[in-house]
Amino acid sequence: MQRYFLNENAELHQRFFITNKDDIHHITKVMRYTTGDHLVINFHNAQTYKVEITAVDQQAIEVETIEKLAIHTEMPVSVTIASGLIKSDKYEWLLQKATEMGAHDFIAVQMGRSVVKLNDQKAPKKLERWQKIIKEAAEQSYRQQIPNIKYYSNLKYVYDMISEYDYILMAYEEQAKNGETSKFKEMLSQLKPNDKVLLLVGPEGGFSEEEVKQFEAHAQIVGLGPRILRAETAPLYALSAISYEIELMR
Repeated sequence: MQRYFLNENAELHQRFFITNKDDIHHITKVMRYTTGDHLVINFHNAQTYKVEITAVDQQAIEVETIEKLAIHTEMPVSVTIASGLIKSDKYEWLLQKATEMGAHDFIAVQMGRSVVKLNDQKAPKKLERWQKIIKEAAEQSYRQQIPNIKYYSNLKYVYDMISEYDYILMAYEEQAKNGETSKFKEMLSQLKPNDKVLLLVGPEGGFSEEEVKQFEAHAQIVGLGPRILRAETAPLYALSAISYEIELMR
């Protein structure tokens, strides 16, 4: 059954309106649903309901909640991926796959070695496209929440947010080159449900020494295994390891 999202509080036998144009097109033209058909909608706070379509027109689809579903597809820990800007197709692939794998939020950051540049005029349009990719990936993977994405023009803005997280991890390729493999594993063993993790990943050229020094007093500088991973691959490796440790091994 197809999944959609509404950022509203819900109870049984309430009526709601789907007004997102893309959702209306998908429901009526792609899935060809009509009055009396059922959908699954994820509401605010990851509350999921089966709903029945009660009315359809070009401006809105009216639905009524008919059954609350006891499903839990969100990762027990909240992982925010703050990554340096990389080439557009690679970053969009990262957003799609990391959403499927459970990332809670994304932060795109202009870093010292970022080849890709994003100015203030282009940022809103990019964020709109990125958010659409994330939403579609969340629907496809039966997520109950849509991750958010923000853009910052300097890593300092991310540094100012670190007090919001329980763990700060900086995936640094020099650690992998030097054979460091224990710190990431140690962190995984400490994770508890509802912990907030900030994962910092550099762009194609990696972090500069200045960026590492900026965070080293507050972050765990970790290697992600013995091999050097691409900028778009490293977050997926980390998400897989976190999911395995906290969702499958406990």
